[in-house]
This record gives sequence, C-alpha cells and structure tokens, in this order.
Amino acid sequence: MSNNDCSFRSGMERKNLILAFVAGVCGDAILSWLTMSEVSFSIFPFIALALAVQSLYQSYLQHPVSEDFPLVGVACFFVGIFGHSAFMKAQYPEEGSNFLAIILTLLLMMWIGKKMGYWGRKD
Repeated sequence: MSNNDCSFRSGMERKNLILAFVAGVCGDAILSWLTMSEVSFSIFPFIALALAVQSLYQSYLQHPVSEDFPLVGVACFFVGIFGHSAFMKAQYPEEGSNFLAIILTLLLMMWIGKKMGYWGRKD
C-alpha cells in the first residue's frame, strides 16, 4: 500500500508541475498580447489560466505538498514563461533576441531534472 501511495503522490506532483507550466505559458501569452502589437487577442489563454490555477488550488486543498514541490513548481512556472517568450520572439524576431529566454529555460529544466531525480541518476 505504501508503494502505491508513493506512486499516486508522484503522479499528483507531476500533474501539478504540468499545471504550473501551463499557467506560466498562459500568463506569458496574456502578457504578449498586451505588449506586442502583432499578437491578436484570444480568450483561450484567460480560460486556460483560470482552469490551471483553479485545479492547482483544488489539488493544494486536497493533498499535502511535499518539501521540494514549491521550488520545483515555481521553476516549472518560469519554464513556461521563458519558453513561451522564446517561442514568441522566434516568431517575431523584431521584438528582440530570445537568447536569454532559451538559456534560462534550459538551465531551469536541468535544475528541475536534477531535483526530480532524472539528472545524475545512477542505474
């Protein structure tokens, strides 16, 4: 039973990390719409952001949070922000360079991989 509870908790944490990533992407999509004239309005980032935040809040109320989750969750949020920013600047190069966003995204992804045990794991 303990092993099953551990795998369930791991699945819930992965779901929360994905929701944090989606919230970051949606937040940057809304910010891109506000600051870039080339980006047209869409209601979908608002809807997805509201649903992701609501789902994260419900998960927070129902299940206890592990010790490392808040830092990794914030890192996933910033991966979403910087990843979407790099994508938008690749689509619209006149808005600026995407070098810093790509470097920060890769560094944060390596740190997340290390914290979750994927980076530097011994088989």
